[in-house]
Amino acid sequence: MSQFFQVHPENPQARLIKQAVEIIRAGGVVVYPTDSSYAIGCQMGDKAAIERVRRLRQLDDKHNFALICSDLSQLGLFAKIDTGTFRLLKAHVPGPYTFILNATREVPRLLLHPKRRTIGLRVPSNPIALALLAELGEPLMSVSLIMPGETEALNDPYEMRQLLEHQVDLIIDGGFGNLHASTVISLADGEPELIRLGCGDPAPFIGEA
Repeated sequence: MSQFFQVHPENPQARLIKQAVEIIRAGGVVVYPTDSSYAIGCQMGDKAAIERVRRLRQLDDKHNFALICSDLSQLGLFAKIDTGTFRLLKAHVPGPYTFILNATREVPRLLLHPKRRTIGLRVPSNPIALALLAELGEPLMSVSLIMPGETEALNDPYEMRQLLEHQVDLIIDGGFGNLHASTVISLADGEPELIRLGCGDPAPFIGEA
């Protein structure tokens, strides 16, 4: 049976954030809000927790996992970023975008795309997500909360509780979420490529292509 924390969307309670991070560090899988849809996350080096997320979402080994970072400087530890890419990211981070980038050696191998050695990276503007990242002190491995066979994300925390209470360790209720996940842009080959249209406007990136 998962725990269910009601966390204030603008001023997250420090006590609940601390408890949530303790669950993550103990190998827990958590559902939490972002500035796009809700997401499922776990500690980035925890193989067992990552496999639980993979099974829950029914993902194959070609899926690009994402690391949710607290800011652009942390993101830069996990991706190879040239000057042009840095300027592009700086103009749109934080925001509802996930960027596919070439990974550095800091990224655990089990998170990498098996052939391309890429990783998804994003910096959200959601106060709850940022509070979790600040307490954790490292990125959170994450995927959007889109159930198998669905095209839209779950957005009602009580529906999440009914569906997932035996599959995750914690659900953080931060209010209703967005039905649409982040927009995914690949910058791995230099030219921006739209991978998934979500709630972030792709025009600033595709216009650069």
